[in-house]
Amino acid sequence: MCFLFFKIIITLMNIFLRWIVNAVALMIIAYIVPGIEVSGWYSAFIAALVLGLINVFLRPLLLILTLPVNILTLGLFTFILNGLLFYFASSIVKGFTVGGFGVALLGSLIMTGINVLAHSIFKRNQRDGI
Repeated sequence: MCFLFFKIIITLMNIFLRWIVNAVALMIIAYIVPGIEVSGWYSAFIAALVLGLINVFLRPLLLILTLPVNILTLGLFTFILNGLLFYFASSIVKGFTVGGFGVALLGSLIMTGINVLAHSIFKRNQRDGI
């Protein structure tokens, strides 16, 4: 019983940490990429939350629906889909604007890179017991 409680707490802490990393990544992307603007930290956290929810609920459905195109393009259509979802999130969140699809594609690529880097760091620290 106690082990399950600690497992739940650790899972919630990991989700919270990923949310913070995504919000910081959005602020970095807004600083680097012209055409992406985040009005402040509040908008960054809301946009990170919306992006997370889109990636959990909408992205798997769209990946299944676009599977034939994804197979034909050898998986490269996934980048297009990520850019579209990034652009879609900017239309939902007030204070998070993306100038166009090309900018959204670049922003989603940078966001993916930051998430891969952060994921590898967190996994290594968990494996090492830090």
